[in-house]
Amino acid sequence: MEHDEIGCQPAPEGPILCINNCGFFGSAATMNMCSKCHKDMVLKQENAKLAASSIENIVNGSSSSPSGKEPVIASTTVNVQVVSVEPKSISLSPTQASVSEEISEPKGKEGPKRCTTCNKRVGLTGFSCRCGNLFCGSHRYSDKHNCSFDYLNAARDAIAKANPVVKAEKLDKI
Repeated sequence: MEHDEIGCQPAPEGPILCINNCGFFGSAATMNMCSKCHKDMVLKQENAKLAASSIENIVNGSSSSPSGKEPVIASTTVNVQVVSVEPKSISLSPTQASVSEEISEPKGKEGPKRCTTCNKRVGLTGFSCRCGNLFCGSHRYSDKHNCSFDYLNAARDAIAKANPVVKAEKLDKI
């Protein structure tokens, strides 16, 4: 009696299956859909709203984003006629053409990274040496790959930079 007076509906007798027949249970809060189907439906509606508003902006010629003043209905269909556009040819002088080709040419994908000594594939685990080469775990030390880097002079220079010579001025004799 009390439910009839207020206008509420009583709770359902048992669990309700999803209306998309996915096998999961739905709820009245998600329009009798399971949570995954409901989330997918909401995403589709948002994408449709975005597409409709972007088409509307293109058709109207406004470049500003939608401010939300006019509601967009998800089921709106917009028929847009596609008009073919003829490409214009632009002639470049030979020097400009060669420069643009060099800039726009993408670099090719390099092969797998390999150890310089044994040519073993190292991938992400390769070790870069101060001599500028890449080595595997067994050849990473300088004595294992005949390193050309001069560690002795590099250490001397580092110590000299870190410890400058401090010399006091000579005192005048009285």
